[in-house]
Amino acid sequence: MTVIRQDDVIQSVADALQYISYYHPKDFIDAMNDAYLREQNPAAKDAIAQILINSRMCATGHRPICQDTGIVTVFVHVGMNVTWEADMSLDDMVNEGVRRAYLLPDNVLRASVLADPDGKRQNTKDNTPAIIHHKLVPGDKVDIHVAAKGGGSEAKSKFAMLNPSDSVVDWVMEQLPKMGAGWCPPGMLGIGIGGTAEKAMQIAKEALLDPIDIQDLQARGPSNRAEELRLELFDKVNKSGIGAQGLGGLTTVLDIKVKDYPTHAANKPVAIIPNCAATRHAHFTLDGSGPAALAPPKLEDWPEITREAGDNVKRVNLDSITPDEVKTWQPGDTLLLNGKLLTGRDAAHKRMVDMIAKGEPLPVDMKGRFIYYVGPVDPIGDEVVGPAGPTTATRMDKFTRTMLEQTGLLGMVGKAERGLEAIEAIRDNEAVYLMAVGGSAYLVAQAIKKSRVVGFEDLGMEAIYEFEVEDMPVTVAVDSQGTSVHQTGPAKWKEIIAQTA
Repeated sequence: MTVIRQDDVIQSVADALQYISYYHPKDFIDAMNDAYLREQNPAAKDAIAQILINSRMCATGHRPICQDTGIVTVFVHVGMNVTWEADMSLDDMVNEGVRRAYLLPDNVLRASVLADPDGKRQNTKDNTPAIIHHKLVPGDKVDIHVAAKGGGSEAKSKFAMLNPSDSVVDWVMEQLPKMGAGWCPPGMLGIGIGGTAEKAMQIAKEALLDPIDIQDLQARGPSNRAEELRLELFDKVNKSGIGAQGLGGLTTVLDIKVKDYPTHAANKPVAIIPNCAATRHAHFTLDGSGPAALAPPKLEDWPEITREAGDNVKRVNLDSITPDEVKTWQPGDTLLLNGKLLTGRDAAHKRMVDMIAKGEPLPVDMKGRFIYYVGPVDPIGDEVVGPAGPTTATRMDKFTRTMLEQTGLLGMVGKAERGLEAIEAIRDNEAVYLMAVGGSAYLVAQAIKKSRVVGFEDLGMEAIYEFEVEDMPVTVAVDSQGTSVHQTGPAKWKEIIAQTA
């Protein structure tokens, strides 16, 4: 009879969460490197390069791959012959492991979990509680999978109760454009089919824990309907032309995972859950011998990639930028930002818009300035700021017109596409939206040389900061005329792929 000790569970969960905060799985690195070598769209290729460079930096520096260090999901399989040396519940053990991981001084992880989600939305300060799934299984060991899932990709999850005769493939391809690029492709899609509504969602999430092995499946061929769906969807999704970060290109997904479960004769529940470029998960087994030990990967597992600036790169001085200069920028241009850059995301934008409505002065003058949608990780040691990649820009769409017209804001920096409401406001005010690469948070942080809070300090990571940046890489995603590269890029590459098929 195996005895599993409470402290072993706590320490193993904590260690695993730290591990996945800065180590990508090797299968992901290999697949992303293959996508980089294959990519023909320069903008998409550069985005993949940034993701791979960032990944290598995080592996060596032991700092988070993404500033959104996720909400923790844990799948625990408990052997029925196990006994426990513990005075805490299993959930409490797991949550204590999460708490220790996210508060570790050597690599503090951003706490993003809020209690009272439709009320005060107060941060729990330690990223607990986790989402925990248990299963009793034969045996005398405890298997644990941990994953940290960012809010941007989780927000793009989809569910439907299809009719039994409806096509899963058609439904998935119908949802794909609605998901936009906020889930930071290229990544994976987990698809759950069957069971009940909650079961379909659970197995879709669980599917994302499987290794990337679509090439093996392509080589041997499918043996069941789930594998047939994987192959068909992998082909069709990549032919969509959405590409890395939604810029258009050859690779939108690195793999498609499908799990199914028996369902009621009247139903066909289907769920899609995407995994982003910050793919973070690990598996370990407790056998009573002590905490789990996860072996660090070898540095040679990461390709050595350098970014090539190209001819269309422009250095921009944010401290002297003019509206006329902004009007010269074209969709897809690469810019290197220098100077003072403000920050602000959901909570700060809501507060600013409320203050504007009341006629109250804002804490900082935004006329002619740029704002970066980011909630950085706290710095450690001599860092100016922790990993500071962009958050999903569409969440700020409803605030955009007010911000542009009432504050004189000239431009915005964020992740993925903008919606029609924001694009129209950008066009009407001859402003601009710039895209930073999601999944390159540590790389972006290296461009930030100074940081100070200039407003709403009580909001923590959602406060308004002023960064001083040097050569921060961005792409012109919506120009002053309202042309969006997230509309033109995928359309162009879908056509190119169709012509070469």
